[in-house]
Amino acid sequence: MHVSTLILIPVAALIVTALIFALQNQRRRVRAIRRRFDNLEREEERMFTFLHDLGLAIENEPSPSMLSRIIVDGIDKVVAARGGAIYFLNAEGGFLSPSYISEECPPLIGIPVEIRKKAERDPRALESHVRLSRIAMEDGILGHCLSVGEPMHVPDMKNHPAFRDAFTRYTDDVAVLVAPLRHANKDLGVLAVARRHADGNFSNNDFAVFRTAAEQSSFAIGNARIHREAHEKRAMEGELRNAREVQRILLPQHDPVISGFRISGTNLPARIISGDYYDYLDLGNDKLGIAIADVSGKGVPAGLLMAMCRSSLRSVASGEMSPSKVMAAVNRQLFPDIREDMFISMAYSILDAATGKLTLSRAGHDPALLYRRQTGKVELLRSPGLALGVDGGTVFERVTRDQEIELKSGDCVLFYTDGVKEAVDADEEEFGMDRMSESFRRAAPLGAESVLIRMQEELKMFTGEGKQMDDITLVALEKR
Repeated sequence: MHVSTLILIPVAALIVTALIFALQNQRRRVRAIRRRFDNLEREEERMFTFLHDLGLAIENEPSPSMLSRIIVDGIDKVVAARGGAIYFLNAEGGFLSPSYISEECPPLIGIPVEIRKKAERDPRALESHVRLSRIAMEDGILGHCLSVGEPMHVPDMKNHPAFRDAFTRYTDDVAVLVAPLRHANKDLGVLAVARRHADGNFSNNDFAVFRTAAEQSSFAIGNARIHREAHEKRAMEGELRNAREVQRILLPQHDPVISGFRISGTNLPARIISGDYYDYLDLGNDKLGIAIADVSGKGVPAGLLMAMCRSSLRSVASGEMSPSKVMAAVNRQLFPDIREDMFISMAYSILDAATGKLTLSRAGHDPALLYRRQTGKVELLRSPGLALGVDGGTVFERVTRDQEIELKSGDCVLFYTDGVKEAVDADEEEFGMDRMSESFRRAAPLGAESVLIRMQEELKMFTGEGKQMDDITLVALEKR
């Protein structure tokens, strides 16, 4: 055999061996690429499933804890974590409290030394501490992430600077992905998922996927809150409308018919619930009680106090012909239950239709207006008195007095609440007593109904398109 042939045989063998080795390496690379592709495809499928489930959850308007569970358990599957948790900021914004912590999630907060010692005797102590603890915004990994405002990949929690504390330590071998939850420029809380080191660390791709999932979760939580708040607002508005209907029933349903007199009243609430009140009480023997009151404040508290005032007045008015004594009894009943920052201004009058006499008393209320047909002038009826709820009784009964007037044909009395004279125009100028008196003077000769119509028309012309700031109540009494 030729020498050159003998040399070529081992060279060819080496080449073949090298080619086989290269082919095997190429196959291994192809299999690795295929595995990575398969892993990415499965991860993409898990991400799609997570987003799909999240979308369905939002449509069903889940509770915050249910939505937190869906988010945490879904992201756990997407990045193959050991567990995770969501912590929300409390209403005041000073603390993070757990909304959901998955069953196998490693602790995400530092554990006080005394809790670790207690857990050596009772393992439930550690779990209880983790699930019940709230965290100050600046504490631990979660607080640090919220303050930084960016997602974080922490390969080894125990060595993070957030746990450099002599009393609260972190000793587990845990890696964590953590992200702030933020929607509409508002911090909502923190989302985190964890792995123990024995399970392997998170990859850069895991972190990228987690960031995306956290952004979607923030959007879902923010929108769920908006929907929930809108639903609660609609429900509350419905309840307030029902309360307004109940309150409307408590006000007179029609004006009484009194021989020789005409009377007309109206209540215009600034909100759904009114703090103003007026009432007519049939006292028998041609006598009629006329009440008007204004509870300090607005809304539901004022409306409830108004209802209490009405009930109390009706329980004590029968048989008592002195308005000041009636209001003294009302004051004694209400005083123990009125908050220190609330009071009621009230005017109560008793009309004797047979004699034409009107006896009235004011408990800190604006003076009634009296139009005398004979002179064409308006007078203020200023009987002295203290508001209900300011004093337990001694001072109230000493200063509150009755005033008696005799009404003649064509005379007219107007009772009102301060929402009339304190109405403002676009320039913040008040309607005022002078305008009110003049409007009343011009309308009084036309009768009680005309007084109310004229007053409301002039108020509307004065305020324009401005919002009504206070409840308005008017009661006009005219002697024919």
